[in-house]
Amino acid sequence: MIETMMPRPLLALLHICDSLFPIGGFGYSDGLEAATAAGLVETPADLQAWLDVCLDEVVGRMDGPAALRAWSAFDRQDWWALCQLDGEITAMRPSSAIRRSSRAMGVRLVTTWNALYPDRRLEQLLAFARMQRIGPFLPIAFGCACASAGVGMRDAGAAFAYTRLASTTSAALRLMRIGQTDAHAQLAKALERVPIAVEAMTARARPESFTPAMDISAMTQQYLHSRLFRS
Repeated sequence: MIETMMPRPLLALLHICDSLFPIGGFGYSDGLEAATAAGLVETPADLQAWLDVCLDEVVGRMDGPAALRAWSAFDRQDWWALCQLDGEITAMRPSSAIRRSSRAMGVRLVTTWNALYPDRRLEQLLAFARMQRIGPFLPIAFGCACASAGVGMRDAGAAFAYTRLASTTSAALRLMRIGQTDAHAQLAKALERVPIAVEAMTARARPESFTPAMDISAMTQQYLHSRLFRS
């Protein structure tokens, strides 16, 4: 029997973050489609504002701290804390479509990563998912996968921020009249602030959430006449 070797942490991190990794993130816009349909996000400046809120509020205050806390709980094998954290993050998402999409991507991430690089701790996480004791939501799954791969906590936080910002930029390219250079220029501006956001994540005691405009866009997504994305 040939054992699968875990790559070095940097290579593992690149693997998890690559859009090639099959978690299905390309099918979700996290409410950006509804916002563009309503004319709320039309210009590069509008996209920059959306990315800023995504980084500062969604990633910086809620999902990012959750990913870091999940990394720590997984590393300690504190399954009760992990399940509690997942439930807390679930309750913070008012949109049922976002809850479904984040859970679907989280399960797929853990399932695929464990198939590639088996880890008994990931098996335990999947067992809890089958018992419906945990989703796991995407930030929870991401933190656990990074801990499994030996990726450091701060690197995991920065990587999670990158994946969410890049995914949003990819959705914008399909939804807006914006060129690739303009879109990536806005992404680059947001990425400049990621290190500061990661430091704030590590200092935050608990995840918090207050993004009413994004939440409303996510909840109205299902009422669009035609859609490219599922959320």
